[in-house]
Amino acid sequence: MAAKRSIIPVFVPHLGCPYLCVFCDQNRISGSLRPATADTVRAALDEGLAKLPDGTAACLAFYGGSFTAIPENEQRALLDAAAPYLADGRLESIRLSTRPDCIDGEKLALLRRSGVRTVELGVQSMCPEVLEASGRGHTAADVVSAAKMVKDAGFELILQMMTGLPGDTPERSIYTARRLIEMKPDGVRIYPTVVVKGTTLYDMWRSGTYAEHTVEDATRLGAVLLDMFDEAGIPVIRFGLNPTEDLSGGEAAAGAYHPALRELAEGQRYLKRERALLSENDRGADVVFGVAPGKISAAVGQHRCNAAALKDEFGLGSVRFAECEAEGMEVVRIK
Repeated sequence: MAAKRSIIPVFVPHLGCPYLCVFCDQNRISGSLRPATADTVRAALDEGLAKLPDGTAACLAFYGGSFTAIPENEQRALLDAAAPYLADGRLESIRLSTRPDCIDGEKLALLRRSGVRTVELGVQSMCPEVLEASGRGHTAADVVSAAKMVKDAGFELILQMMTGLPGDTPERSIYTARRLIEMKPDGVRIYPTVVVKGTTLYDMWRSGTYAEHTVEDATRLGAVLLDMFDEAGIPVIRFGLNPTEDLSGGEAAAGAYHPALRELAEGQRYLKRERALLSENDRGADVVFGVAPGKISAAVGQHRCNAAALKDEFGLGSVRFAECEAEGMEVVRIK
């Protein structure tokens, strides 16, 4: 049996990033206000490793910023701080995130020598109109080139996309997902857009030049995207921003911020499957759906919203859910 994995995060807000995207304030999104240093890395590792149970494999993750755009001496200082932990086996690997236009063979060689196993690329969109309107500063071609270099160098590749950016539409987000699938990443993260105070996007929203991407928008579209990646065999390792005290305390002014955003999207996926098993002939019926063990909460929907929607839409007498031998997202009708 493979050892359990645990991520020890170190945030590098804005460190190395050559652009300020309209949606971005990494300090508030990450909850970190100071740039990372070698001391930050050692402190995070010592604290994180002390809390891990025996048999847990630890991975150091540099999040935020654009790691490979940092001056090389600063990259080396952060990576070298982790070297003793890799050497004695306390740390299994390192992962980091960066921009598609900040990758080349020399940078990847340094990462490889330093124990980095996974490289995440902040793609956000594969549509030129969306990239330009969001101030990304890179092209879709940069993404394709960087993804190939990362894979060819033997790293695990994770691609990040956003939905609801300026200029985006559901169709454009679906196009982006298709393009990401073509690059065959080892995983993806999906971040529906959140309007954070202090960003350019916040000013655009306040002035009416940007319409927020609501929780409802994000979960409906997210259900489609989750299905797409699931069918392609690509895991979605994150859907929605990780909740922080700042965001929950009011810094998330609008947009798709919700502490259970993925559960809402999963509920939409189940609702589609449940609807497909019903017809007008079921009016007045007492219906029981079967789902895989541990999936009842998502199938019922938050606050039983799926059950209520089906009962109202199809005129059912009652709707119940039970665990059965279903697999994955499968839904079966028991009664």
